[in-house]
Amino acid sequence: MRKTIATLAGLTAVALSVTGFTFDPSPTPAAPVPAADPAYYSLRLPLGLSVADLTRLGFDVGHGHGSRPVLVATPSEADRLRSLGITLGKIGEVYQPIPAGRSARAADGTTFYGGYHTPVGHEQHNAAVAKAFPNLVSLFDIGDSWKKTKGTGGHDIQALCITKKQAGDCELNTTGKKPKFILHAQIHARELATGELAYRWIDHLVNSYGKDADITALVDSRELWVVPMANPDGVDIVASNPSKPILQRKNANNTRDCGVGSTGVDLNRNSSFEWDVNEGGPCDETNPGSGPASEPETLAIQGLVNRITRDTKGDVDEPAAAETNAVFISLHSYGNDILAPWGYTNDEAPNRPALVALGKKMSAFNGYPVTTGDGGVGYFAPGATDDWAYGTRGLPAYTFEVGPGSGACAGFLPSYTCMDSTFWPKNKGAFIYAAKAAAKPYGTLPR
Repeated sequence: MRKTIATLAGLTAVALSVTGFTFDPSPTPAAPVPAADPAYYSLRLPLGLSVADLTRLGFDVGHGHGSRPVLVATPSEADRLRSLGITLGKIGEVYQPIPAGRSARAADGTTFYGGYHTPVGHEQHNAAVAKAFPNLVSLFDIGDSWKKTKGTGGHDIQALCITKKQAGDCELNTTGKKPKFILHAQIHARELATGELAYRWIDHLVNSYGKDADITALVDSRELWVVPMANPDGVDIVASNPSKPILQRKNANNTRDCGVGSTGVDLNRNSSFEWDVNEGGPCDETNPGSGPASEPETLAIQGLVNRITRDTKGDVDEPAAAETNAVFISLHSYGNDILAPWGYTNDEAPNRPALVALGKKMSAFNGYPVTTGDGGVGYFAPGATDDWAYGTRGLPAYTFEVGPGSGACAGFLPSYTCMDSTFWPKNKGAFIYAAKAAAKPYGTLPR
């Protein structure tokens, strides 16, 4: 999601066991009151107030194509919005029941909130897949998370390359002959469905090879790169409350401590392309960091893409070359959108007709509308990863906003059952099509 603000989870209640009673004239301290859970709201703005104004005030506003924008707010935040003359309509809860038969946290620490994978869960999965399919999978450490750079825990940023290996395949250079499809997930930690889609994409490719003719042909002819978790430190914070995950969006950079859920840098405002110092302050959810690509997670992703793709883009106003042979998708939630460059301005990208054409081909599978610029909502995303991939490398690059604005499958923390019922069935075909189109994304697209 392009503009968001974290909301604190509830305080832990402390139960006291009393075996006797003795009068104490001193006042009894009040028990801590848990913070009220946030909810999703539709909104209607009064004249003179815009969505951009709300984002500058720190509210969590999302996309709402064909309807009013949706936002996340606690009851106290909702009251503040109403005091501004905004009409709100509650449309759903942020936290969903954990599916029957599933636990809040796996005993081995690999899953939380009914099945979503922790960074440890992803790391174990990546290693297991690479070991089980050595002829198909290469596993790379492409950089460190912020906490690891500081020696305070943290993680490697991992990437997998999946292909039927031949000489020169899956090397960290641009000499490979196969077209490349890059799937990039969970740069915003709380957007849970995104990492799970990457996890399932990996499994689908390796488990279908030699069994499904379409996937076999794809793995034979493409390098399929996956970054399943681009912000693992942030996900550790999210998963620290496994039944009611913390709504942490940013990384764990605590140079400025803004409290649980609000500390960090927004990695999707931190790229070295169109970085904007005015995008947010240190405690804002769109804090762009101290400078372009200031965060190690950003450097890891940009470093990988720079090493494996050819630069086919000239100046900002020049189109990418026809021989571009890669496609980049960054997974986010929520809004059921496909967002194509540009995202930092309403000016048309030089390749806009081709970008929209490919977007519409992918939309045929998931049903998400394709938009550019501010998406009609009223705010931009300077320093975003997809604009960087297109603006500096020439890659047709897209943000998928996964999930609707209401219902059990809505928002940042949908029920884990939505992976099988909705998210994977809708997006599997779009990923396959993007990988096929990577051979000539600005030319004649596959049927």
